[in-house]
Amino acid sequence: MLLAIDIGNTNIVIGCIEDDRIVCEARIATDRSRTSDQYGVEIKTMLEAYGCRIENVEDCIISSVVPPVFNAVRSGVYKVTERKPMVVGHGLKTGLDIRLDNPSQVGSDRIVVAVAALAKRKAPLILIDMGTATTVEVIEPKNRYLGGVIMPGARTALDALTRSTAQLPAINMDKPGAIIARNTVDSMRSGIMYGTAAMLDGVLDRMEDELGHPSTIIATGGVAPYIIPLCRHRITLERDLLLRGLNVIYKMNKSDKT
Repeated sequence: MLLAIDIGNTNIVIGCIEDDRIVCEARIATDRSRTSDQYGVEIKTMLEAYGCRIENVEDCIISSVVPPVFNAVRSGVYKVTERKPMVVGHGLKTGLDIRLDNPSQVGSDRIVVAVAALAKRKAPLILIDMGTATTVEVIEPKNRYLGGVIMPGARTALDALTRSTAQLPAINMDKPGAIIARNTVDSMRSGIMYGTAAMLDGVLDRMEDELGHPSTIIATGGVAPYIIPLCRHRITLERDLLLRGLNVIYKMNKSDKT
């Protein structure tokens, strides 16, 4: 059984994969103050709560966009599994032809999502990942990764709006009603959700204009189910792209692991 972990700015996604099937998946909060012992115990406890026994873990792979947390999680995983994790980063095979100015700067989560999408579909693809940040990436034929845009995530924008204004309350992201809202809470919800959807539609229009052709559009991430149904483009929601991508990358590189 493969233990796959993606460390994001808000949550750490943990999954166990067996024979290419995700047998359990959990999320814990990303906390820079936790020690490796705390992360190790929490990961073990969370997996076993979902029926995955830690002693059945045969190997592990980790991707991270939070360097201060990465070492604690990696050490914690080693303590509870006695397995040295494979780490997504420079030097691993991904099958991508990365056409960025500095390929080493691309976030590992963006690479993992691209690898997962290409395992099921052919380019051209546009990939949307909606978390703390919203990223939109372009994959052209021959697996050419051209880059894309990084924007504030919908929850990040909503939190900033609440923190920066004295009279606006904290609200949840629920299905919005009419875009012309008649009270403060509904106005905030419509603004964030329809506004994010419109921003995505505008970015997608400009990307396809620049490329000169349409692309298959895939979206993932914790916020995506709230926003994507409000978009006017045809966008397919895909869960578990991060875990599936980690599994693909692990299989590409496991024979090289030392």
